[in-house]
Amino acid sequence: MIIGTAGHIDHGKTTLVRALTGIETDRLKEEKERGISIELGYAYVPLSNGEMLGFVDVPGHEKLIHTMAAGASGIDYALLVVAADDGVMPQTREHLAILDLLGVSRGAVALTKSDRAGAARVDAVREEISALLAASTLHGAPSFVVDALHSADSGVAALREYLYAAAVASDQRSSAGLFRLAIDRVFTLAGYGTVVTGTVHAGVVHVGDAVSVMPQARGARVRGIHANHRESEIGVAGQRCAINLAGVEKADLARGGWLADARAFAPSPRIDVRLRLLDGASALRNWTPVHVHLGTAHRLAHVVPLDSEVLAAGASARAQLVFDDAICAAAGDRLLIRDAQARHTLGGGRVLDANAPARKRRGAERMRRLDAIETMLDGGNLAALVQSAPFGFALADLERIAAQAAMSLPLPPDAHVFATKPQGHVMALARRQALRDAALATLAAFHAGATEEPGVEITRLRRLAAPAMPEPAWRALVEELVAERCVVRNGPWLHLPEHRVAMSAHEAALADKLAPLLEAGAFDPPWVRDLAKTVNVEELNVRQTLRKLARQGGVHQIVPDLFYAAARVRELATILSELAGEQRDVTASAFRDRIGIGRKRAIQILEFFDRVGYTRRVHDAHRLRSEHEDFF
Repeated sequence: MIIGTAGHIDHGKTTLVRALTGIETDRLKEEKERGISIELGYAYVPLSNGEMLGFVDVPGHEKLIHTMAAGASGIDYALLVVAADDGVMPQTREHLAILDLLGVSRGAVALTKSDRAGAARVDAVREEISALLAASTLHGAPSFVVDALHSADSGVAALREYLYAAAVASDQRSSAGLFRLAIDRVFTLAGYGTVVTGTVHAGVVHVGDAVSVMPQARGARVRGIHANHRESEIGVAGQRCAINLAGVEKADLARGGWLADARAFAPSPRIDVRLRLLDGASALRNWTPVHVHLGTAHRLAHVVPLDSEVLAAGASARAQLVFDDAICAAAGDRLLIRDAQARHTLGGGRVLDANAPARKRRGAERMRRLDAIETMLDGGNLAALVQSAPFGFALADLERIAAQAAMSLPLPPDAHVFATKPQGHVMALARRQALRDAALATLAAFHAGATEEPGVEITRLRRLAAPAMPEPAWRALVEELVAERCVVRNGPWLHLPEHRVAMSAHEAALADKLAPLLEAGAFDPPWVRDLAKTVNVEELNVRQTLRKLARQGGVHQIVPDLFYAAARVRELATILSELAGEQRDVTASAFRDRIGIGRKRAIQILEFFDRVGYTRRVHDAHRLRSEHEDFF
């Protein structure tokens, strides 16, 4: 268990931790000279069950709230410290509000400096604290009167016994989810190198694991772990860990970053949250600047209310926080916001979507998504979330959201997984059926309006039927339709099974004469006019016959009046794929040199491959699409 102190400056937090543990948490020379805490301090003591109890001592000065927030972000238990002579002071109230906003619901109160106050004063302060805690998450917390400096029987022993018993009885925090540790300190150690410390918010890490420094997404390897001040092979959620890293330098890391499983975060400059403003806080309007404390990070952001134009004091509503640069967050994470001058805590809340959109953020579909996330975070499952997405989720994204919320799959029974690369795409069965119906209806409408066309290319069909659907999921949907024979693939064209392009006997005979001529032409076949002269048939008849043959998949029209045999197009596609394997982006000159024809013809062929979706244009070159395999 991790206990965090809280309270006004000079109320004896550090002295109390020293009395409880025997450890001095002020380590800086300046702290010792001035007698005040400036940085986070740490102490660890062994428990009777073999576990370690950790203390995080925070500074109480009003200008160091950002440090206090960083220390409080990962604690399990609060120790609110109030001097009996001073009573409740401004940072007592602010620290308590921060604990409340962070959802810390277990704790105790220590009335320090009892030697400076009489019994009546102690009783009055106790009543004042009880009234203060009544509306907070720490209501009902026990209080202990202590004198940490003078007497051996000063209440410290009773407080110690209570805290140790609470720690022994405390349930272990779930280690479900992907590993992530909020970095609060970085240093180098002779003979070891770079070390980061922080609280593990989720998951498990082992010595030897590959991890990622986020949001930079810089890879590193775990060389060693100290968990709760003891050497270990493993670090788990709820522990404070010092992790020795290989592959990164101290300059690459800082407080506010994360050490995490590479899959844990998708950094974004926008996060959607539910905010609760404190009574008496300033109202938040569109684009109000605020300081945001999330994990150990302290960043500036602008607020965009989502439920209304203004978020009033004491109210709770959804909002989007827009940062200048990408930040890492997870669904369910707690955060604090302070005013633009960083003088007053305004409120706090919970992260809903850590990858929020810049457009349509207030739309009905978006609100349904946020409703579903809140349902999930409040103890529901993934069903509402999957159903809320009209085009589903990449499986990796859904697993990340679930892991962030410490939920485990399996998927809901009405979910369907498309076989997309590299991991799959999840969609509600009702959504999948609606998209299948839309694809088939779009094909039928296209055939009705263009009876002589062979069909529609897959990318064009997506633009017509479901333009907002992610392309990998769309291609997987079409592949299922083809596998079930609901749709027929003819080269790059898709058509319904009943759509036919029939040839007359005369046209079939002419096609039999034209086919070998095109085959013999290899990569430079004759034009329609030349074919007409060779077979002594009108150009119009040759053109019409070849177009019908193209609709049947026997040939491909590269440009008007220039047709290539299907086998030759497959050869050209193979050559293009080989070239792309050598240089990724294929230029017209490289393609021309490989197939041995003129530059103009090479460009025409490459533009044909772009048009049918085998490649895409990238500046003056052509790049294979990821779904090019077996295209022809």
